[in-house]
Order: sequence, then structure tokens, then C-alpha cells
Amino acid sequence: MEKKKSKFTKEGLQNIWQLFSYLKPYRWEYLLGMFFLLGASLANLTFPKLLGDLVNAGNQGNIAEELTGIVWLLVAILIIQALFSYIRTVLFANVTEKTMADIRAHTYEHLIKLPLNFFNKHRVGELNSRISSDVSMVHESLTSTVADFIRQIVIVFGGIILLVFTSPELTLFMLAIIPAVVLLVFIFGRYIRRLSKDAQKKVAESNTVVEETLQGIHSVKSYTNEYFEITRYKGILRDVAEIGMKSGRYRGAFSSFLVLGLFGALVAVIWKGATMLASGEMVSGELFSFVIYSGYIGGNIGGMAAVVTRMQKFIGATEDLFEIFKSETEPIEPAEILPEEDRILGKIELQDLVFEYDNRPDEQVLNKINLKIDSNKMIALVGPSGAGKSTFASLVLRLYDPTSGLLLFDDKSSIDLPMTSLRSQIALVPQDVFLFGGTIRENIAYGKKHASESEIIEAAKQSNSWEFIERFPEGLNTVVGERGTQLSGGQRQRIAIARAILKNPVILILDEATSSLDSESEKLVQEALDKLMNGRTSIVIAHRLSTIRTADQIVVLDKGSIVESGTHDELLSIEQGVYRNLSHLQFSK
Repeated sequence: MEKKKSKFTKEGLQNIWQLFSYLKPYRWEYLLGMFFLLGASLANLTFPKLLGDLVNAGNQGNIAEELTGIVWLLVAILIIQALFSYIRTVLFANVTEKTMADIRAHTYEHLIKLPLNFFNKHRVGELNSRISSDVSMVHESLTSTVADFIRQIVIVFGGIILLVFTSPELTLFMLAIIPAVVLLVFIFGRYIRRLSKDAQKKVAESNTVVEETLQGIHSVKSYTNEYFEITRYKGILRDVAEIGMKSGRYRGAFSSFLVLGLFGALVAVIWKGATMLASGEMVSGELFSFVIYSGYIGGNIGGMAAVVTRMQKFIGATEDLFEIFKSETEPIEPAEILPEEDRILGKIELQDLVFEYDNRPDEQVLNKINLKIDSNKMIALVGPSGAGKSTFASLVLRLYDPTSGLLLFDDKSSIDLPMTSLRSQIALVPQDVFLFGGTIRENIAYGKKHASESEIIEAAKQSNSWEFIERFPEGLNTVVGERGTQLSGGQRQRIAIARAILKNPVILILDEATSSLDSESEKLVQEALDKLMNGRTSIVIAHRLSTIRTADQIVVLDKGSIVESGTHDELLSIEQGVYRNLSHLQFSK
């Protein structure tokens, strides 16, 4: 366990250093802000000395001249300090906001480029929490925590130096308590950091519950599980509260010790100073300055408890954030004009292809697949659930790479083709269509970002979508609602087909595209699919065998292997064949 902590500390410092590299474009503005921060802090240190001089001047009777000069000097320093503090705050705010925009943009850009395997291992609510709460923690640290820490360091060490010049003997007496305080800061800080990190994880878990429950609210209500979800959420919130209360007890004990130790030390300093004053070793103004400096130092050391706690939270947040940054992204590039050398004709070949998911390394989802698919042919994949059909389609789209074996496009390995170029020539129409919450126009144009109005309308007509779009008062500007909930299943499916038509792919993948539709919707969608498949290499995954009778080749998968392959008539002629049995079960109903 100790080894892990040591490693965390080292990695935490490296993460912070890397995080501060985002300040580089704004370093001069940040350094200028640091200059004003140091100026304001140093100006603050002059007050106890000038107040002491004021007391000495009063004792000596120099009221008219010296006192007036000191007062005007104090007023000038106050104005300078206020001005420096304002400029520093503005500069730090400007740098922080620009830096945070860069960090958020980089986090989102990195996240969206991560492979599908990453999202299989992390829940959406957890990732959302990292982008929101963890980045907000970084924002707070860059805005105030770092500035507070530097200001306190300057005041503490600057104050000690001035105390040494005032009275070395009394300074040594006052500093007797400091080592114990620093040691306690270190011990408590490590423990508070761990509690803060635990609390952060629990908050992320609670956010996940809220997000998943609201996304699946239809299932929650249909299964009358409202109170189950309420109880689950309350349980996590209790854990968060318990960790927070435990952390509060430790912070309270820490603060109590600091109050007791520092104010006890202040009383001792005043007592020692009074004895030195009585013996003539000090004058009253020096003692007055010394006591105020001691209060400054004690107060800032006490304030360090809160700053250290915030720093620990900051380190914990950066550790979670950099877990995302350390995950390797896909080689995604901007989708510009497709290079001629990366164009494919639609021929696909699998040679001894084996695939297994990272989280299930002992289970081969696809085993020694050998298959040739010619250009502009319709290939159907059938088989029982869990046979590997959808995984096959995901590999063609290169959402995953084969564990072993080869996946070839026009005799080129999929790994040798740029991922963006390959995916830009493939379109997927899934069973569960996801529509963004904007307009119908935006959802169709997702297949071609700069499509013209006429192109969008033509795609809508070819997909049999235009007939219902025209009936909407807003037409293409109709808002579909979150995940397209304002449209029926058939309408969502046809919008997805329009999107695929606009993309004009070389290879088309249809994953159970009509299985959840009623007869009327299925007919309209199937007509649109027939138009879309014309002149393209099509891979159709289907449970309804009636939709694939005309396929050029039907491939039957079972337990990750190809067990049969041929046309509809050829497969029906196989005695005790898997396809024949599936066909008999469906058409005998």
C-alpha cells in the first residue's frame, strides 16, 4: 500500500506539471499576474513594520511630522495593494478561463477519439462527472488555490525573515511550534487527500445513477422501480455524506490543533516579549510589530490547512482526469477530401480472423473466420443470438481490430488504411437508431456536414421520409427531441437511412434495421433500404429471413464460427442445416 502511495505522489506531481503546460500560451500574462500577486503580498508585509514605527513615533512624541508621514505611507501602500490585487485577480481570471477552455476542449477531443473498448469499460455518467466536476476542481485550483498558496508562502517566509531582523531570540522562541505544525499538515494532508478522492468517486457514481435512470426512465416506470432507484441513489449519497463527515472531523481536529498551538504560541511570544520589553531589550513598537507579524504567520499557516486540503482534492481530480488522457486514442484525422489511394471498391476478405473482447479474453467471439465478399454484392449474416453477427459488422467498420488474422479491403489490410478514410466509405443503419436532439435537417445532414438543401430533400425522398416530414408544420426544422423520442420507430429508422443515403457509402451495414417495426413501417423502410443497397456492397444482419431471400450469399454463424454459407435455396436444401431449422421455425408459425 505504501508503494502505491509513493507512486501516486510522483504521478500526481507529474500530472500537475503537465496540467500547467496548458498555461504555456498565456505564460506572460500569468507571470505578470504572479508579479502583481507578489507585489500585493510584499506590500501586505510592510504593514506590521509601519504600525510598529507608528507606535514608536507616538511614544517619542513626534506626532506632527513623523506620524503624518507614516500614515500617508500606509495609505499609499493600501492603494498600491488594492490596485495590485485587482489587476492580479483580472489577469488570473483571464488566464484561467482561457486555459480551462483549452483543457475542456482537449479532454473532449481526447475522449471522443478513444476506441469503443474504452467506452465498454467506463459508464457515461462517470465520464461526464470527470469532465464536469474534475475539470471544475482544476478551475478552482488555477483561479484561487495556487494564488492563495503562493501568497501564504510569501507572507510566512517573508514574515519570518522580518522577524529575524527584529529580534532573532524572540523569533527562535516563536518558531518552536512550527515543526510540529508542518508535520501535522503533512500527516493530515495525506489522509484528507485519500478521503477527498473517495468522495469524488462516490459523487461520480451518484451522477452515473442519475444519468442512467433518467435515460432509462421508460424502463424505470414500466417496471415500477422508482423507489428502488430512489433507495439506490440515497445509499450512494449516504456514503458521500459519511466520507464528507469523516473528512470534516479530521479537518476539524486539524483546525483545532492549529488554533490551540498557534494562539498558545502567540500568548507565549507576548509573554516573552513583555519580559524583554521590561529588561530594555526591545522597544514597544518592535514588540507590537512582532506580535502582528506572529499573527500574520500563524493565521496563514492556519489557512494553509484549507489550501492543502484543496490542493489534495486538486491532485485527486487530476489523477482521475489523466486516467483518460493516458488511454490511447484512435488515429482519427479530419474528414477532408478522400485521397485517391485510400478509395475502396467494396471488396472485403477475412482470413483466419479471430476476435475476443479485452474484458473477455478467454472467450473467442469470432473464431477462424474465412470469407470473401465481392463488390456490390448483398451478404446476409444470420444465426442465433450471441453468434457474433454484430461483432462481425463492428470489425468491418473498424470499431475494433482483429485479435489475430487479417481483414482486407480490396486486398489491403484494414490496419494499413487510414481509419478516417475507411469509415468515411462505410455507413451503418442499426436497429436502435440514435438521433441527436436537434432538428430533422441536422440529423439527416450528419451524413454529409455541408449538404445542400436539395441534397437533404432528395435523401429524405429516397428514404421514404419526405412524406411524413412534409406533414410537420416545421418541416425539416422539426425538433426530434432527445434521442428522437418525438418520432416513431419507423420514422427514426427512415431518418437514419436518409443520413446513410447522403453519406453515399461504398459499403453498407444493416444491423437488424427492420426487426422492431410494425408491418406498415417495415414495408416503407424495406423499400428505402432496397434503394440504398443498390450498387453497394451490403452486409445485412437479420433475424427475419424473409428480408434476405434475395441475398447473393447468406452466411450462417453459430458460436463465433461460419457453419453454413450459400444462397437461400442452397441452404434450404441442407438436411438438418441451421438455416433450414431457423427458416422452419419462422415460417411454420
